[in-house]
Amino acid sequence: MGKGEDKKKQTPDEKQTSDEMKTMATQDPEAFARNIALAMENAGKAAAAWLRPREQHPENYVSETPEIVKETVETIMRVRHHFLADPVRAVDMQTRLMSSMLDVWSKNVSRLAGQTIEPEPEIQRDKRFAGDDWSGNPFYAFLRDSYFALDHWVKALVDDMEEMDATEKRKAEFLLGQVMNALSPSNFPLTNPTVMREMVESNGENLARGMKMLAEDVERGGGEIRLRQVDATPFKVGENIAVTPGKVVARNRLCEILQYEPRTQKVLKRPLVIVPPWINKFYILDLNKKKSFISWAVEQGHSVFVISWVNPDERHRNESWGNYARDGIGFALDTVEEITGADRMNMIGYCVGGTLLSSTLALLAQEGDKRPASATLFTTQVDFEFAGDLKIFATERQVCEIEQELDRTGYLAGDRMANAFNLLRSKELIWPYMVNNYMRGQDPMAFDLLYWNGDQTRMTAANHSFYLRNCYLENNLSAGRMKIDGRTISLSDIKVPIYNLATREDHIAPAKSVHKGSRLFGGPVQLVVSGSGHIAGVINPPASKKYQYWTNDAADFSESYDEWLAGASEHPGSWWPHWQAWIEGMSDKKVEAREVTGLGGEVLGNAPGSYVQMRI
Repeated sequence: MGKGEDKKKQTPDEKQTSDEMKTMATQDPEAFARNIALAMENAGKAAAAWLRPREQHPENYVSETPEIVKETVETIMRVRHHFLADPVRAVDMQTRLMSSMLDVWSKNVSRLAGQTIEPEPEIQRDKRFAGDDWSGNPFYAFLRDSYFALDHWVKALVDDMEEMDATEKRKAEFLLGQVMNALSPSNFPLTNPTVMREMVESNGENLARGMKMLAEDVERGGGEIRLRQVDATPFKVGENIAVTPGKVVARNRLCEILQYEPRTQKVLKRPLVIVPPWINKFYILDLNKKKSFISWAVEQGHSVFVISWVNPDERHRNESWGNYARDGIGFALDTVEEITGADRMNMIGYCVGGTLLSSTLALLAQEGDKRPASATLFTTQVDFEFAGDLKIFATERQVCEIEQELDRTGYLAGDRMANAFNLLRSKELIWPYMVNNYMRGQDPMAFDLLYWNGDQTRMTAANHSFYLRNCYLENNLSAGRMKIDGRTISLSDIKVPIYNLATREDHIAPAKSVHKGSRLFGGPVQLVVSGSGHIAGVINPPASKKYQYWTNDAADFSESYDEWLAGASEHPGSWWPHWQAWIEGMSDKKVEAREVTGLGGEVLGNAPGSYVQMRI
């Protein structure tokens, strides 16, 4: 036997793995130790910032475990009991898991032997495991594939629970999905190859930076992590966001009314009044010149008025749904009528702003108010039977928990709602930022949409409690049981034409839910389904030439949503021109462009106004 012939020849993958392990050694142990010590010091600062409010105000943290956590634990126990109650089922499920893990093991043995094994398409599409770091090293590839095998097995466990009704099963799917999202190997430094590589290359500086950011975010959140998702420094409302020229023409304790300057010599006789949600600020409709629906509507010849809601505090504790209807939408109608002299107006409501608008229209119809001539609803639910994943957070127990906070403070803190929205898409909106910010030590990018998303608003105690109970818990609006100012309202009283826009991938107001709500109105309804989701499906200017939309003029909404979609016609691009044609099809009469004068002839300032500048 010749010299060296007893040495085993390495496969290419084994050599690559060996070379990677050699590089997994820090080049400067002293700097590494320094940075790890600094990271631990910053972690201590984060812990101190978390403890401080709990020590200063222990009465606010008597029972700190959120109801969502309690319900997650209860769901896990229910699934466990179901799994163990039937020995045959338990053996079958264990066999499935074992078979999946053996398949993962077999593939990774083949990788070690030098074979090229491509990951499944689902794994290739998952951004958490993008890049060569996950595929080039068999150890990390095995972790990744094992995680997906376990995730599929957990989903199968829930699917197998036939005794659960559809609502409970959806809740279990969501909650266990959150657990699996949290357990992804990409979320832990030692099982994330990108974090490990950067830790070695930077001698641990990434962890020191990350823990510093964590301490800052806990301090900024007053004892809770206020996760930074965007570099906010380049953006300033009124300077490079929400810059469509206009004026504040009226103001009361709940809202400012903005009127935008005309850009055409003639404008449609019917002004356009926009009711945004109070859960977010109105300028999602005016992010920048390219994306602004408000600016586009002005260019189409609309006299555009927008409600900008106040960011409430404890002084607004008792401002109710009825107040928002009367002193918000009603105030806007009075303002527009006085300024323009118009007695008929087109109206738009977005999300919960559309729910408020719908209930207000029903109230005005009872009272004989004829000023609303049409209503356009963007991703709006009026029937909450098929509400999206937010319904997971609207159990009696969780609503009671929220109401305790509302009673104590007079408002719901903006981060509570933001956290709920983030949790709906935790795989995209929570865990990537936890990894990039606190493990990799990277600053988030500058993105106007995420800046808007982080510009949080509070919600008044009376209004938010009314919304949760009357819509999510009891579905009173759809059943004709909702009361405003002592009047029981019915959506069937609304006879004006409705343009009802849903988006196909909406996780907040699912298209199925919007479709079902279309049956409740008393007048003609034009249902349109746009491609993409709750934001991108709405904010889709024609110039971008993105997505598509579907219409089905033959439908009467007696069929299911799937049947409606199967019979629908698909159209490329933005739905905005289709909406404009619908508006002009009702009335295209025009008048001379209206001067922006203000209520009583007094202009109170430039758009976007002062209420939108109020931060929490």
